[in-house]
Amino acid sequence: MPPSPCSSKSNRLPDITESAGDTLVYDREIFNIGSSDFILIDEVSENEEKNLKTYCKQIADKTKSAFKRKNIPKRLPFLQWWPTYATGDCIGDLLAGITVGLTLIPQSMSFAALAGLPPQYGLYGSFVGSLMYVFLGTCKEVPMGPTAIVSLMTYNTLKGRGPVYGTLLCFLTGVIQLIMGMVGLGFLIDFISGPVNAGFTSAVAILIVISQVKDIFGIRAVGSTLLDIVISLFKDIGNFRVGDMLLGSVCIVVILLLRMLALIHMGPENDCERTKVQRIINRTMWLIGTLRNSIVIIVTTFIGFLYVNSSGHDVTSNEMPPIPFKVVGKIPSGLPDFGFPKFSVMRDNGTTVGFFEMVSDMGSGVIVLPIIALIENLSICKTFSLGKPVDATQELLAIGLCNIGNSFFHAFPSTGSFSRSAVNAASGVRTPMGGLYSGILVIVALLFCTPYFYYIPKSALAAVIIAAVIFMVEIRVVKPIYRSKKSDLIPGLGTFFACLLLHMEIGILIGVGLNLISILYHAARPKLSIRVNTTRNGINYLMMTPDRCLIFPSVDYVRNIIIKHSLKQNLPVVIDCSHIYGADFTAAKVIELLTIDFSRRGQLLFFYNLKPSLVTVFEGVRPKDFNIRLFYESQDIDQLLNKHMIVNSTPVD
Repeated sequence: MPPSPCSSKSNRLPDITESAGDTLVYDREIFNIGSSDFILIDEVSENEEKNLKTYCKQIADKTKSAFKRKNIPKRLPFLQWWPTYATGDCIGDLLAGITVGLTLIPQSMSFAALAGLPPQYGLYGSFVGSLMYVFLGTCKEVPMGPTAIVSLMTYNTLKGRGPVYGTLLCFLTGVIQLIMGMVGLGFLIDFISGPVNAGFTSAVAILIVISQVKDIFGIRAVGSTLLDIVISLFKDIGNFRVGDMLLGSVCIVVILLLRMLALIHMGPENDCERTKVQRIINRTMWLIGTLRNSIVIIVTTFIGFLYVNSSGHDVTSNEMPPIPFKVVGKIPSGLPDFGFPKFSVMRDNGTTVGFFEMVSDMGSGVIVLPIIALIENLSICKTFSLGKPVDATQELLAIGLCNIGNSFFHAFPSTGSFSRSAVNAASGVRTPMGGLYSGILVIVALLFCTPYFYYIPKSALAAVIIAAVIFMVEIRVVKPIYRSKKSDLIPGLGTFFACLLLHMEIGILIGVGLNLISILYHAARPKLSIRVNTTRNGINYLMMTPDRCLIFPSVDYVRNIIIKHSLKQNLPVVIDCSHIYGADFTAAKVIELLTIDFSRRGQLLFFYNLKPSLVTVFEGVRPKDFNIRLFYESQDIDQLLNKHMIVNSTPVD
């Protein structure tokens, strides 16, 4: 039973004033000091000793269990749903797969341009990963392929070095993700909080929009930060093309209008109450709105075809046609050749760039990009999991193997896409098999449609990207964060501005750093509950209760609070260790100094509810005058204080 607070008026604590960061309640004789946002609990058994042999045995057991027969369906998830796959599932997946495929083809070409690569490389990364995810993925809504965020990070990582570097980056991304999955490093994404993720996503969306302005105006611009891109745009703004600007602007407006069309519903809110005609009209409007990108690309391609033919331009030449807007140009037909990524490349001067030099050229993006791709994919899985747990390890293995497979077909990194996942879910996908039909549609496009891709206007592809990413700016989360916890805006806004003004990988690291600083601050400022209690014999004492573990960032703060109030009240002090489940060497040394300080003053200091494991830690430094008694009842405190008062002739207050 917890000790009761003193009810005598004479035993009330006097008024105490503290700094603004402390929370105090005077009239109830209890006040709280520090932060209560985090409570750190060590769940390891008290009597279990961890050593190297124990950890090695655990790793061996975990590895052995991974290859057990019962765990095979966990690593090959298609074995779980394939035995019950029915005709209705096949029809639903077919319709969803075709719908997603028609969205994927124009998007992948646009994202390739965003990554600074020829459009066909987006298509190369849109079929192998989709096919592999059918067997390895856990979320039926995820369609693998290029995405806006990963494409922009690819552009910043490659720095214009071309497809060979892009393929190597794809391979390394897959290898890193695969290794992370094998050793269980999926927990790393927990260090990227919601506000940091929102700030990063919003900054990337703005960067993508600004980077695509060059194709809307038909000018040239380069740069990896907002300032670089804006300066580059202004330098070439005098060469803008009216045709590109008009066509691109019209495409953006049309795409947004068609997007609104997909949200319109005729008839009652409940679908069951609508007539057959209303359901057909609603379905048609939804389908038109969903396929808005494909519709715009098809129409503008036809316009480009008419313009090029009317100009008499020879499409077999490498020169661009003399028309008012820029077009994509020649795209190689057929599937890409299968081959390993190149681990070295020849320079124009005949020298060879080795593997390590290539990796060094790409910089920190090689490490950051796989993590960002994982975050994007897991966010989709959590969104569509309906509260069910997400197997982060399996998703790491899945997208890692998908990227490795993509690299053998000269693709750049890919992951799951939010926009296409929404289309997939709305189209009624039943299983991951929908990715099979999307991948087949991309293969068909590569085999038979590439001659027509020549006429696609670049401004139309830019319009597809801009219309897709403007909704990624997460303004809507600012108010909930502000209402919930204002301090969370600091890492969110810090990440947002850092990603805009600096390189993205530096920006995300700054956001993670701000989060860690916040966590460390709260760990270093635990909450202390301080009461004046009275024994049955009328002896007053201070009961101080820390709310978490004593570790090196917080122990000096706790010690100062204990000394401050023990000197002010001049009462015996009992530290309630009920919530302290862990301590370290630094804490033990500080406790030693604390006990010596109390001993010199002749003031009593006791530890209540101290775990045996903590006794071992504290006794490891052999502190003097360490009054250890493992008692768990308030009556024991009364007896101990009475005994010491008699022995030491301590006057009663």
